[in-house]
Amino acid sequence: MSSATRRRVALTGVGLVSPLGVGTAENWRALVEGRSGIGPITRFDASVYPSRIAGEVKGFDPLDYVDKKDVKKSDTFILYALAATRFALEDAGLTIDDSNGDRVGVVIGSGIGGLPLIESMHRILLEKGPDRVSPFFIPGLIVNMASGQVSIHYGARGPNTAPATACTTGAHAIGDAYRFIQHGDADAMIAGGAEAVITPLAVAGFCAMRALSHSFNHEPEKASRPWDARRDGFVMGEGSGIVILEELETARRRGAPIYAEVVGYGMSADAYHISAPHPQGDGAVRVMRTALDDAGIPPEAIGYINAHGTSTPLGDLSEVRAVKTVFGDHAYKLAVSSTKSATGHLLGAAGGLETGILALALRHQTLPPTLNLDEPGEGCDLDFVPHQARKVDIEYGLSNSFGFGGTNGAIILKRYQEE
Repeated sequence: MSSATRRRVALTGVGLVSPLGVGTAENWRALVEGRSGIGPITRFDASVYPSRIAGEVKGFDPLDYVDKKDVKKSDTFILYALAATRFALEDAGLTIDDSNGDRVGVVIGSGIGGLPLIESMHRILLEKGPDRVSPFFIPGLIVNMASGQVSIHYGARGPNTAPATACTTGAHAIGDAYRFIQHGDADAMIAGGAEAVITPLAVAGFCAMRALSHSFNHEPEKASRPWDARRDGFVMGEGSGIVILEELETARRRGAPIYAEVVGYGMSADAYHISAPHPQGDGAVRVMRTALDDAGIPPEAIGYINAHGTSTPLGDLSEVRAVKTVFGDHAYKLAVSSTKSATGHLLGAAGGLETGILALALRHQTLPPTLNLDEPGEGCDLDFVPHQARKVDIEYGLSNSFGFGGTNGAIILKRYQEE
């Protein structure tokens, strides 16, 4: 389909559940105030683990969002997705009913899915036998059940899929939804990611990879420090980021509150290593260029990048090198920040959360800061918006997501102004 015939896509709602809070307004307020959601792990005894900190969602009661019977059928990542979806639909003022349900779809993915339920049911199997395993075990853990449950709860009968592309999942979900609307498969999409794997096995696994920060167990809020010289790994987070996308003219007709227009989407593969990024950011370079080509804009149009920026020594430097390659001299004129410094890394939910944050940044013309950037590491010399939020005047922003297996996604949003 040529660019001339593609339908334009608006982002009309944002729903966020993260370590910073339950609800979009609370998340945004915490970000611009420079608060951290990182603390000691409370879900299990982590005293013998090298890393004993995480970004846990606090104050979340699933019964505020779903019936008790449905709570028993769902792993936590599904419950986070249901809550974030409610926030997003309310934010967009979108009601799904028989008049539009066939034209509303859902794409919500998860990088790992229901690992907490797997761990708990395995214990029951070993201690009490197979007869005690819940009949809701399988439908409660599989990745596509976040999309499935949202579809069931809200009557969204359009396209329904669930990517599972590690830490790029949320970005790919939103990009896929964007394409569905562009090509006429739906008029509106509920899209994003959800993750909840702060569990003994998951933390042990990431510790075994030496991927998690371990030097700040006694100062958790300082542990996630993208591009800082003392960064030593990412901090695991959890939650869900959901956005509502709509065909632009449909959104205008119903008077929707439009945050931004989705104008560019790119995908690429590093084809390099199962977990390490390409040293020069080759895949990141290609995914950003693909998104720019899709948007039909020059690199100089981008004013802000919400970076992948996980706080790992290799990943952060690779992304900086990629930004310099793509943007040239303009790399030193645009702003780059990592909100993972406040939330930790939400894995499969990161792209959904961060696309939502990018939309908020464009609407409010305010950039969330990079926390804990006290001394930039070698080669990390861009404008990383350290410590404090910043008022700006920008038109285009880009969000990067990179995942294990070398899978990459980039989304470009344009500030919405009435035409």
